[in-house]
This record gives sequence, structure tokens and C-alpha cells, in this order.
Amino acid sequence: MTTTSEPLVFGPADRRSVEQLRSCQQASGEPAEGVLCADHHLGYSMPIGGVMALREKIMPAGVGFDIACGNCAVRTDMPASALDAGAAMDEIARTLSFGVGRRNREPVDHPVLDEIAHAGFERQRGMARLAADQLGTIGAGNHYVDLFVDDDGWVWVGVHFGSRGFGHKTAAGFLNLMRNRRWEDTTSEPERPGFIGLDTDLGQAYVEAMELAGRYAYAGREWVVSRVLQILGAGETDRVHNHHNFAWREEHGGETLWVVRKGATPAWPGQRGFVGGSMGDDAVIVVGKESARSKAALYSTVHGAGRVMSRSAAAGPFVKPWRCLDYRNCNGRLPPDAPKPATGGNPRCPRCGGKTKRSRTRERDASCARIDWNATLAALREKRIELRGGAADEAPGAYKRLEDVLGFHRGTIDIQHRLHPVGVAMAGPDELDPYRD
Repeated sequence: MTTTSEPLVFGPADRRSVEQLRSCQQASGEPAEGVLCADHHLGYSMPIGGVMALREKIMPAGVGFDIACGNCAVRTDMPASALDAGAAMDEIARTLSFGVGRRNREPVDHPVLDEIAHAGFERQRGMARLAADQLGTIGAGNHYVDLFVDDDGWVWVGVHFGSRGFGHKTAAGFLNLMRNRRWEDTTSEPERPGFIGLDTDLGQAYVEAMELAGRYAYAGREWVVSRVLQILGAGETDRVHNHHNFAWREEHGGETLWVVRKGATPAWPGQRGFVGGSMGDDAVIVVGKESARSKAALYSTVHGAGRVMSRSAAAGPFVKPWRCLDYRNCNGRLPPDAPKPATGGNPRCPRCGGKTKRSRTRERDASCARIDWNATLAALREKRIELRGGAADEAPGAYKRLEDVLGFHRGTIDIQHRLHPVGVAMAGPDELDPYRD
């Protein structure tokens, strides 16, 4: 029987996340080391903020659906005094493509697209058109394009997103193949952790496909940053770029391991990482440092502030209300739990007494929301942060404070730059993010 070591936990331990990571370690059948960074919270199969070292297997669900999600930050040569944040954010929101399933308004030519067209794994070759259409799109959820100002008065551009539909379909396909299903079957995240042997053809194919999705994600973030620099009319003086949903082949303790990081940033001694907070909080550039605790953490740190409440708790659950059939003239509506009349049929419109039907589109039931979105908007305006898009599920109140989270990793990282947000662009409300890992 394989002995499983207790995971190293930074910050207050979330019991369910600890149990979830421990379950992954045990299911691997290996002496797999585990780490939970201080921004950890429950995920699908493996917790967000979780790190696990494997020897003979790989865990696609540990990498997650959003393969190679990551951050890129660029310091510009533009002083804050020269920035019109409002105008810049207007142009960013108008030019770039936010939301689920979006195509880039500007066709992008990049060598990675040729790699995909000639990919070693046939199924990825079949996604060449999708990859070309979505390269340089940002997506929904907590994915963003931000403008910051550092303590020296320089403007920074920061972006956060991953491999879009190309990575999602790659992950979903491999999860199906692992369970002896067809590649194209509808996929749900497995409740139990699943692993592929690295000595199998499927395991090697996954590693190759994951790494190609990583290059695609890097290309997308680099294009978006370049486009924002064009909008600003600014040059680049420094760049920090890293994945945080990936598996790396690394040397630890004289042993070659596959280290899976799901929402965790590599932080080897001297390695820099860009870590964002919430839309109203500072971001930082961190540098990994050597210490016994760093080594025990598999040289990993946080990827963000970490959620303190679910999206449904923050903004209210998605529902489909009853709407009047004569919606153009009446627009009457009833809550989704409105009872049907005893005589049968749908409930009647409360305004005109006419017939109703279920709404085709889902809407947030804000009456259940724990976040006061109007108060959040007022607080952002007071801090002079220009917000484009966004919704209550991404409000600062739904997240821990980044400064608190970083404090639990003291001794493993140094903070090189603090970045203060002046502009935030995200997908708007009602965008459900399927790549939320």
C-alpha cells in the first residue's frame, strides 16, 4: 500500500480542499507529494491552488479544463501622468474580444497556428480553425485585461486567460478517452481523480497536446499585450509571463518528477511571477527565493487572491424566469419557482394576464446575491478604477485580500513590484465561464 504524505498547507486550511488533495494523492497510487497554496479553494477533482508531484502518471483533471491558463504583465515606458485611463479602457473594451466562444475581430497570424495544423495528435489538427478564430480572445469569468501603475509611476499592462476553446476541447477529449468514451462525447468533470500512465501512448499524447495548448495560450496573451501597447502608443521595458494551470517536468531532491499545478505559480529561486488580486485590489510581481519551506512547497506560490464565496453566492444563481409571450409590449415576468395553475398550463402574466413561457436565456437571480454590486461600483469609482464589464461574481468582496494571502508565503517569495489598478476590462454579466479551472 502506498503511503501518502500529508499535504503542506499555507494559510488557514479549507477542510474540503485538504480532503480533495489528499484524495488525489491516494488515487495516484504513488508517493505523491501535495501542497496547498494560501489562495486554495475547492475545485473539480483537484483543488484550485493545489500542487502535486507525480512520478509515473499524469492527471489531466489536475491541469484542468483551461490548460495553460496564466498571467502576463508588461511594464511600459508610459508614465502615469500621460495615461487617460478612461479613454484607454474604452478602446480596450471596444477592440478586444471578451466573453465565451468569441472570435477575434482581428485575424491573427502566428507560428503556433501552423503547429496546430500539423499537430502530432490528430484530434488537435481538427481544431485548427477554432484555434485560429479564438487566438487573442480573453474569455469570461475572472479573465481580464488590466492597466496598473507601479510605485515608480510607470504604467503596466496585465492579462489573465488561457488556451480558450482549443484547450478546453483538448482537456475534455482526453478525459473522455481516459473513461473509454468517444473524444467528442459531452464531458463532465469526473468526481474521482483519474490518471494516465506516462509509459502509455495516451499519456505521451496528452503531454504533447498539453504542451501545444501551452504554446497557444502564451501566443494569445502575448498578442493581447501587444495590441494594448498599440492602443496606448507605448513601448515595453519589462515582461513577466507564466502559466498556472499546467504540468512541468522538474528536478526535486535529485528526482525527476511531473509537478501538476492547478491555480499555482512556479516560484523557483530567482523566477518571477505576476500574481493578480481582485478588480479592486493590487497585483504584484513576485520573485521566488530559496528556503526549506520553498523546497517543501515544490517551489510554488499563489496565482491570485483566492475566492471566499462561489459565483452563485456572490451574484445569485442562474435561473430561467417565466416571461410574457407579448414581451415587446408587456415584458411581464414571474420568478422561476412561480407555481403553475391547478387547471394546468403555464402561470399567467401578472401584468396583462396573458400566457407565459420559460425564458430561453438564463439570468442571475440577484435577490439571492451576497454582493451589493451597486456599492461595489461606487467603491471602484471612489478609487478611480475604470471598469469595463465585470459583475458581482468578480467583485472584490468575493475574494480574499491578496496582501493577506501573500503573507502566508513569507520566506518563499519576495515582492518586487506592487501594481495598483487604474483600469479593468472583463466580460460582462450573464457570461458563464466554462473554463473556470
